[in-house]
Amino acid sequence: MRRIVILASTTGWHTDELVRAASARGLEPLLLPWEATVGRMGPGRAVTNGSVTLDRDCSVLARIIPSGSLEQIIYRVDTLHRLESNGIRVMNSGRAIERTVDKAWTSAILDGAGLPTPETVACESPEEAFAAFRAMRDVVVKPLFGSMGLGISRVTDEDMAWRVFRVIETIRGVYYLQRFIPHEGRDVRVFVLGGRVLGAMERSAPGWRTNFSRGGRVKPFVLPPPWAALAVRAAEAVGAEYAGVDLLPSQEGTVFVLEVNGIPGWEGLQAATGLDVASAVIEQLLSR
Repeated sequence: MRRIVILASTTGWHTDELVRAASARGLEPLLLPWEATVGRMGPGRAVTNGSVTLDRDCSVLARIIPSGSLEQIIYRVDTLHRLESNGIRVMNSGRAIERTVDKAWTSAILDGAGLPTPETVACESPEEAFAAFRAMRDVVVKPLFGSMGLGISRVTDEDMAWRVFRVIETIRGVYYLQRFIPHEGRDVRVFVLGGRVLGAMERSAPGWRTNFSRGGRVKPFVLPPPWAALAVRAAEAVGAEYAGVDLLPSQEGTVFVLEVNGIPGWEGLQAATGLDVASAVIEQLLSR
């Protein structure tokens, strides 16, 4: 029986859905914690997790890369690289996760691919960050690593900039600033799977943050073909087989690619559209 290995740190709605979808296909789902992964070199070389050896009878889905030290995160992603080099099916690939977990690298890739993305500055110097803020005047400051709208601030005056930048300096963080794009409190999350759009939803909220996890309202959205092509191109640019692509239609008519999430959630999309996303993800995992 084909084993579906779901690497996660905790159980929850998404892991339950994936286990359900795999079981419905007659597969053996194995929900394993990242922290239990062991890499052995030399005699007995293998990657194991508890009593499970991750070999070519497994298809591996990295549901999330849990927070941890820099060494822990690098080790976890390197484990994906090693599994791939051993001929084991992994989705998304370690390279795709590396490209999407870091917002600055994602932005650089999107920009290099000629995709419309907001003006962005990333730096380590508070002086450079202040200069970027003064040039743009209205910015969204985001942590390089993070999702669900956590740790994001909109900065519109110098007093606020000083407070936000001081916190980043204290934690020895990186300044990541994007020009704020007026958007009437709505954006579009597109779920791209296997080079096509599986579904899309519009997210809206009274404020400027629209994340479903932070109370944003969602409804199904029919993508115009150019928007769908834009989302697919964004996922392809970072090498993601499946991705949550955030599109932001501006008041001036330009559609910007804000982010590409290489380990996307889909609870909001499923609630809005009724799609069985987990089953589609499992089908894609088995397609190679």
